[in-house]
Amino acid sequence: MVHKQAPPVRKLDDQGKILSNAARLFREKGFEKTSLKEIAEACNMLPGSLYYRYSTKETLLVELMRRGVGLVTAEVEMAYADSDDPVQQLRFCINAHLRALLVDPDTVYALLFEWRSLGPEAREEIVALRDQYESLWAEILAVMIEKGVIKKNVDSRLLRLIGFGALNWVATWFDPNGDHSLEAIGDFVWQIAIGGVITKGVQS
Repeated sequence: MVHKQAPPVRKLDDQGKILSNAARLFREKGFEKTSLKEIAEACNMLPGSLYYRYSTKETLLVELMRRGVGLVTAEVEMAYADSDDPVQQLRFCINAHLRALLVDPDTVYALLFEWRSLGPEAREEIVALRDQYESLWAEILAVMIEKGVIKKNVDSRLLRLIGFGALNWVATWFDPNGDHSLEAIGDFVWQIAIGGVITKGVQS
């Protein structure tokens, strides 16, 4: 079955430009060392225009993280709906998570590594969003165990946590011009899954 492609990237609006440039600078310099003035300059905006939209860096970072969670969630939900075959559903979802990491890598990088820069209230919101995404995977894995795709003796929570750690780290080292394509990485991850947690006789 052909995977549904995400909507084509549209020309960025002002908010998109701000978030894109902020994500790039946060990744290059770190959140603490990036100023709102530098973000405004990168967007060819007057600082006052940026302050009007985002009074603090934290407000901007929270919006950036919301976008990152929404992106990854949409990709995985769309992949899960692409097939009625549970084995293919699991494989599609793994690939969708990987693909989402690279659709907007700067945004995802900020989501993964800058949440510690948030104050308590903002961090609580982002952790709640992260937990919602993880609950989506918890449901997917529970269904896979129930249907016998994943071995019954596998600890689904531990699988989810270790799986996220391995997949998310790809965002730190993947090079589109490197030796390994995203498709090849996805295939390699699937081979590990087959050898470790997928029930024999259901692999495809």
